[in-house]
Amino acid sequence: MSDSRNFVLGVFDDEDVLLSAVRKVRGAGVKIDEVYSPFPVHGLDEELGYKRSRLPIAAFMFGILGTSLALTMQFWMLGVDWPMIIGGKDFTPLPDFIPVTFELTVLLAAFGMVGTFFVSTDLKPWKDPKMLDLRITDDKHVMAIDLGQNKSVDAQTINSVLKDSGAIEVNDKEVED
Repeated sequence: MSDSRNFVLGVFDDEDVLLSAVRKVRGAGVKIDEVYSPFPVHGLDEELGYKRSRLPIAAFMFGILGTSLALTMQFWMLGVDWPMIIGGKDFTPLPDFIPVTFELTVLLAAFGMVGTFFVSTDLKPWKDPKMLDLRITDDKHVMAIDLGQNKSVDAQTINSVLKDSGAIEVNDKEVED
């Protein structure tokens, strides 16, 4: 048996109106669950109060892992496991390791960031996406307010705040989790 969540959706057709609406709605004490947009809106993450992403830290860590693995692999293969004297050079010439080290650093950082993003956003191939309004992929911005997260504010107050802040439509929607 799956749970369902009730949302109030405010539909906006302009990003400037959306940004001012986010300020007004948050100023009224309403917690916004998410804002869906067909394109990036500059400043929206600050208005929603989102903290800076930690994805660059994960990318750096995966890059360090790639560098370490590349250098360890090359030192082991060429210096310990199967040392060969080629042209009188050292077994482990560090400048020759740079291309492979760079490529493995980039490869592991990229794959690690993709994996971290999928885990942190709960994206799974077998999970159906939560599509609150089909127009968010085309030309409308939708502000989703979860009624379960706003126990102190009733749905009528949320509807009136959304309409007063410039929403062209206000809809109620029940979504299965």
